[in-house]
Amino acid sequence: MSLSSESLLSRPSKPLLIVLSGPSGAGKDAVLSRMRETGLSLKYVTTMTTRHRRASERDGIDYRFVATERFQELIKDNELLEFANVYGNWYGVPRKVVREALEEGWDTIVKVDIQGAAAIKKLIPEAVFIFLTPPTIEELKERLHQRKTESAADRAIRSKIAEEEIKQLALFDYIVFNRQGELDIAVEEIEAIIVAEKCRVKPREINL
Repeated sequence: MSLSSESLLSRPSKPLLIVLSGPSGAGKDAVLSRMRETGLSLKYVTTMTTRHRRASERDGIDYRFVATERFQELIKDNELLEFANVYGNWYGVPRKVVREALEEGWDTIVKVDIQGAAAIKKLIPEAVFIFLTPPTIEELKERLHQRKTESAADRAIRSKIAEEEIKQLALFDYIVFNRQGELDIAVEEIEAIIVAEKCRVKPREINL
């Protein structure tokens, strides 16, 4: 039996899984923080990591900081949507939190590195993949220098990796440029992407 035009137009939109990624220094944390401040109705899933917490970071907000032993248990129990070892530390997205948020009807956003985005792409190709980056590699290197959270050797490694990560752009659905001093514009563009996705005639079906 075919659906009437009225029932078609009244169908509720499906919850989105939004994957925000980009090279180190792109400003992913700053963008997510500003999105929270704007009150955008999203479920923000916090990435787990085994690295040490920086002085400016808040446990449970910026990352969920866990011991390596606990992280390995989660890997063994298949409780991570994706995980990777980056710069000698483990990072991963808790599967249960994402699944429950989607089941409750929340548009859900996760922040991952490029490896993580590639892993989620294989598992959930219908997620919305957004690549956040400064407009130039030179600006990216300058940001890494200015934040002073890594040694010169670490910054050099991150810069080289970032150049390779940018080549993975084809994995993503959208690119958002986070220009210096224009954080609000980057946030507005991400919000516009979400609105556009909600207007799709054939909504994305997330199966997790």
